[in-house]
Amino acid sequence: MEPGEALGLAAQVAVTLAGFAGVVVVFRPASVHQWSSLDRFRLRLLLSNSILPLAYSVIAIFLLTIKPPPESIWRWCSGVALTCQIPFAIFNFKAARSLTPTEFKGVNRMLFFPLFGIGIITISLQIYNIAVLNWFWPFFAGILVHLMAAMLQFMRLVLLPQRNQPAP
Repeated sequence: MEPGEALGLAAQVAVTLAGFAGVVVVFRPASVHQWSSLDRFRLRLLLSNSILPLAYSVIAIFLLTIKPPPESIWRWCSGVALTCQIPFAIFNFKAARSLTPTEFKGVNRMLFFPLFGIGIITISLQIYNIAVLNWFWPFFAGILVHLMAAMLQFMRLVLLPQRNQPAP
């Protein structure tokens, strides 16, 4: 598969996942402001992990339209990804630490920290791609990690019972 095709497919998946976030919000009985802080955190993760790959894909597709494509196209794309992923990681780590111990235990903790570790590996891969490789796959790996995390958050928002909801 060519990079342009892969990026187009990733952009479609990202838009679909962002749309699913709207479906989740509409079908929940309470408004977002009445959700538990954990569910709002999951929703932010779902939206962020959908919007960032969409932005990365669109920027890369734009750079691919330049004829001839810039020699260092994948370095540039990894640079854009890196400048977004570092603040994203810091913000989400701080947000996870602000959750109460009862909210952030068990499966929540078991999923967050390995995904956070994979995200750090992806950030390292972007740095390596900028410095050495200039290949498509490290950049695309960053997109895939975001999309997989978004799918996981969507699944959790849909399947897990709602907590801290006001009585009707």
